[in-house]
This record gives sequence, structure tokens and C-alpha cells, in this order.
Amino acid sequence: METLLGSDRFVRQPGAAGSGSEPFLRFLIEWRQGLKTVSLPEYLATGGRMPAQTAVLTVDLTEGMCHEGALASPRIARIVEPIRRLLVHAHELDVQHFLLPQDTHAPDAEEFANWPAHCVAGTIESQTVRELRALLFASQFRVFPKNSLSSAIATDLPGWLEHHPEVDQFIVTGDCTDLCVYQLAMDIRLRSHARGLDYRVTVPADCVETFHLSVEAAKEIGALPHDGELLHHLFLYHMALNGVEIVAHVD
Repeated sequence: METLLGSDRFVRQPGAAGSGSEPFLRFLIEWRQGLKTVSLPEYLATGGRMPAQTAVLTVDLTEGMCHEGALASPRIARIVEPIRRLLVHAHELDVQHFLLPQDTHAPDAEEFANWPAHCVAGTIESQTVRELRALLFASQFRVFPKNSLSSAIATDLPGWLEHHPEVDQFIVTGDCTDLCVYQLAMDIRLRSHARGLDYRVTVPADCVETFHLSVEAAKEIGALPHDGELLHHLFLYHMALNGVEIVAHVD
């Protein structure tokens, strides 16, 4: 994370030493390094809850984001194993709800005006990543096809939440931190605010990630750059500002 403070990673405004973004970025590094590991058995029992009151959500952990296609990213592929381990442990502890909102795009998806075509319905790219499909309890996964960055717009997820009022604890994993993960965690959190519900929304930092596109590479292809390291941590922090619980790891 110290790379966040590299000379090309922040803008120093003229004036007194330490002005500009450097003090905040140093704080951000300290904040991230100070995140705690949470015990999954203790987490599931918080407030006297039962495991059936918790859902683990994994957004867009698909072949097209991890292994093949225009948006496949090795950074994102790195979170497959931590998420797989979390799901296995949750299943061993009798968690019953595994929700997978996933890009399943129409061939003419509006999103393709901003991103290369990816995860088109019926293609391998739109399938759940192979490492999760191989789990013995994969038949318990509830996949929610989506055609945008949002897991809640024009999907069945809001209806599922309505029909499962007992579920009030949510562990959100997947990609990308600043895009679909952010939209999903914030939707659940804001739904809780709007309806006076006591939802607990938790994001383990080791189970979310985003892609990286350098300034140089972006210029070559005529795209906007995307600093994966910076945006990953900024959006973790932004979720924390809005009441989403950010932890280092759920053990």
C-alpha cells in the first residue's frame, strides 16, 4: 500500500508541507493496516443470531472476470481462493444462503458503450467461476442474473430480500470494489436505512478487488485510466463512511 504515496499517486497542492492529499493517503494506509480479522463463528452468532440469518453474497466472480475475455483480470482472479475458503467455512457452519449476482448481459447491453463486451448470456464468460462451481454444495447457490453494475435494478435480489426478512446479516464479496461491490453493499445498507431495518453489511477486504489500467496503457487504447490500488482502498473507505463494516478477513 505504500505505493499510494509514490510521487505520481497523489497531487500535492502548493503551500505548507504536508498539504494536499498526502496526509489523507497516509491515514488511509494506516486505516487499512488497522482493519481487524473477524471470527466467522462469532460473527454468525452476533446478537444471538443463527447461521440461517446470514447471507454470503459474491458478485461477479465469473469466468469472464477472472479467467477469460476482455475484462478478465489477474488481480481479480487472486480473490477466488479467499472467497472459496470463506464459502466452504460458512457452509460448514450451517450458513444456508449463498447469493451470486452475476453479469449475464444481453448482446446489445447498454453497458457495452462504456466497457468491452463481456459475460454475454449463454457464454462461458457468464458462468460462475469454475472454482466455485466445483464445490460440493454449489447446488445451493442462488444466481441472480444482472444486466448492469447494479445487483438490485431489474434483478430478483430485491424480491429475495423481501421474502427472507429473517436474513439481516450480509457478507459481501466479489468484484469490482469500486463498481459492483460498492453498488451491492450500498444498496443493502441504504435499503436498511430507508426501511428502518437493522441490517449488518460486512465486506472482507481480502475477498474484494478491482482491476488496474495504468495511465500509459489507457492512453494507448483511448480509455480512462483506473488505478486499481488507489480505487480499491478509497472505495473500501467510502463504504466504511456509510456504515458498511470493513474487515481485513473473516476467519
